Amino acid sequence: MECGFETIGNATAIFHDNRPVLVTDPWLAGDAYFGSWSLSHEIPPEQLDNIKQCEFVWVSHGHPDHLDVPSLKSLQGKKILIPDHVGSRIAQDLRDLQFDVTVLQDRVWLPLSPRIKILSIADYNQDGILLIDINGSLVMDMNDTSPRGWGRFVRKIVQGYKQSFLLQISGYGDTDMINYFDENGDRIEPRAAIKLPVGPILARVTEAYGARYVIPFSSLHKYQRSDSVWANQYTTPIDAYSEGFVSKQSEILPAFIKFDCIANTFDEINPSAVPDQVLDSSEFGDDWSQQLEPGDLDLLKSYFQPIQHLGEVMDFINIRVGGQDNIVEFRPNKFKKGITFEVPRRSLMRTVRYRIFD
Repeated sequence: MECGFETIGNATAIFHDNRPVLVTDPWLAGDAYFGSWSLSHEIPPEQLDNIKQCEFVWVSHGHPDHLDVPSLKSLQGKKILIPDHVGSRIAQDLRDLQFDVTVLQDRVWLPLSPRIKILSIADYNQDGILLIDINGSLVMDMNDTSPRGWGRFVRKIVQGYKQSFLLQISGYGDTDMINYFDENGDRIEPRAAIKLPVGPILARVTEAYGARYVIPFSSLHKYQRSDSVWANQYTTPIDAYSEGFVSKQSEILPAFIKFDCIANTFDEINPSAVPDQVLDSSEFGDDWSQQLEPGDLDLLKSYFQPIQHLGEVMDFINIRVGGQDNIVEFRPNKFKKGITFEVPRRSLMRTVRYRIFD
């Protein structure tokens, strides 16, 4: 491809200018979230090869379907670009792993090649937006973000382009926290169960930004652990994104495409679906009968209690591990409002040690 871009995987776009130049959020294979997630579709050899030839790698935020360390290690030696997040934790962690990291200045265009330049915006929720100007077309990689404080800025930029593309998370909503139960142990049906048509929502969002095209993005995964495959009933089929999409000014494109930014045409990529499988949680080191070990509760308290906001909205957290309740208090002797997390010990303690409890 002389000049254009490809979309593939979960939230991966590849930008070309006589060569592959930039790839975004490369999750190339394997699993995420302690083995719970897999890609919905394979990344074909052609796109894998293009990714490996890219000079630059953009990482939007720390969720493992966007920042996949094994995938990044396969791209060791590339120039990693990240938003200017508060605290610079991702930048420092990646540098500790010997990656070449550049933190991009907010809202400043940076040329990567003669026909590609980028602009980064650090999101309030430690996410990031990347705008890519490629041969005079604008690609807006919004991944998992929502317009808090930067929406007007982006819309103003879009107005300067005749051709623009929106890439943003969508779907029924399985990526939100949906594994809820009431105090009687009965499951609370998630909003994703309604399966509201995705097309009308995508049309409204695309029109709100003033974009010409929208491409399904950042929600192309499935579940594979024995304790999470129940959530597959709430994922969005690939052909459901366009259902009900009606717009006088915008158009929805397939999820996986090659777009030629000179001819302004696209070809659809038809990757193979990742086969369904059920992997026992023990394959990822989780034993649901294992209880906390001595010292674990102190680590949990030292992690959760300093988070000031939690104490403003609840009195306690109960962390149930191996059938045993473990209370983290925010207001001693006051237990009117709280929440119980039931989790396996190994994954829980890893999230605490690495400070990634989401």
